[in-house]
Amino acid sequence: MLDLKTGELIGSANLAAPGDTMSLVKVWIAADFLSRARSKPDRETLERLSEMIRDSDNDIATEFHNRNATKASIERMVRVCGLTDAHAGTVEYRWSDTVISARDTARLGGCVADGRAAGPWTAWLLTQMRGVRGDGDFGPRKAFPAAEARDIAIKNGWYAREEDGLWHVSCLAIGATWSLGVLVRYPAEEGMELGTSLCESAGAQLMPYLRQQAP
Repeated sequence: MLDLKTGELIGSANLAAPGDTMSLVKVWIAADFLSRARSKPDRETLERLSEMIRDSDNDIATEFHNRNATKASIERMVRVCGLTDAHAGTVEYRWSDTVISARDTARLGGCVADGRAAGPWTAWLLTQMRGVRGDGDFGPRKAFPAAEARDIAIKNGWYAREEDGLWHVSCLAIGATWSLGVLVRYPAEEGMELGTSLCESAGAQLMPYLRQQAP
């Protein structure tokens, strides 16, 4: 968890351990495209980027990641957001294989929240993230009361990888004063529901801290 007021990072002993983003990196794909656009994107482009975030459309992500120059985009993410554990990976490259840690996930959320990632498109991007729906609507914000949850921006990734027989689940949630990153891996036979519940449990663990910090 990154405290957006103080810059303090707190987390588990393995908060720097490498994981992978899967669809979570779509937040950066949108931010990178919008922040570097030479003119205001047309309505169709914005609708497609919204679909990529809200509905986690993979084909749209691939198109815009290619337009962002693939690995160069991930290198910009590392540089712009001050990440220390993330990189584009060394195997056959796909955006979903971007390497990241839990603390860098929280830092990425902070980078979105403070405007470094998307610049003038920050409010638009956060709105799309608050509107995530369907299969991707899970994670830490589910632990919060409905009145608070609707203001929490999220993006998640999930995939059962054949190469290691594990579910990989990544969760990013951004509140008014905090950013939370959760990465989990576990045997595929346990099902995706375990990952969604683990991400939600991190939100439940965060709430007492937030209540304590509230004025």
